[in-house]
Amino acid sequence: MSDNRQPLAWLQPNSFGLRPGQRIEPHRHDRHQLIYAAAGVLAVTTALGVWIAPSQRAVWIPAGTEHAHRAHGPTDVRTLLFPAELAGPSPDQTPVIVAVSPLLRHLVLALVESPPADRQERQRLEQVTVDQLRRLPDAPLHLPEPRDDRLRAIGELLRQAPGERYRVADLGQRVGASERTILRLCRRELGMTLQQWRTQLRLVHALELLADGTPVIVTAHRCGWANPSDFIATFAAAMGSTPGTYQSELRKSG
Repeated sequence: MSDNRQPLAWLQPNSFGLRPGQRIEPHRHDRHQLIYAAAGVLAVTTALGVWIAPSQRAVWIPAGTEHAHRAHGPTDVRTLLFPAELAGPSPDQTPVIVAVSPLLRHLVLALVESPPADRQERQRLEQVTVDQLRRLPDAPLHLPEPRDDRLRAIGELLRQAPGERYRVADLGQRVGASERTILRLCRRELGMTLQQWRTQLRLVHALELLADGTPVIVTAHRCGWANPSDFIATFAAAMGSTPGTYQSELRKSG
């Protein structure tokens, strides 16, 4: 991320609440946007895929990118708009997941809810906010959207029935492709194996179910884990906390 040190005083803050399942239709801004769910979980969808933003994360949407939102659980959203000329955390101008440290959370909430009346004080807060934007690896909070129609069809099957234990041959038969073709397409278009993609789809679905209040064991079974202990271990390795802890933190933030 390049140096952005300059007088700012241009962040445009906004806040709004969403009901569980409520959607905001596709739209775009002529500025960069930082989207943060202070409570609940927000799914941000673009042509490149879906990004999931629980309260420890935010999504950076580059200027001009069409995107839509969907809330999981009661969701309290905070946003900041940044000038399009700002060099943000995404050099390639694609959406990215941003780490929300305790400091960044306080900065966002302060700028949205009680911005300082003093212009210089506000500028200092804005500059520190920009300095705090740190890109995180996408997995498992980003689901890439494949271009190939056969992979798109497979993705839809897996999203509709994440608990189903489809074999590669079963999926291939449904979309008219060989096992070898499917595995090759996953590597080429998604940068991961079919199993990794399926696990990521299941983890994202688990995040949504947990945000909607679904018990951990029920979530595990609905997402295709026969053994809840395996689900807990996989979730903890990906998210840094157990599903129970994650769900408890969501309740506290709400």
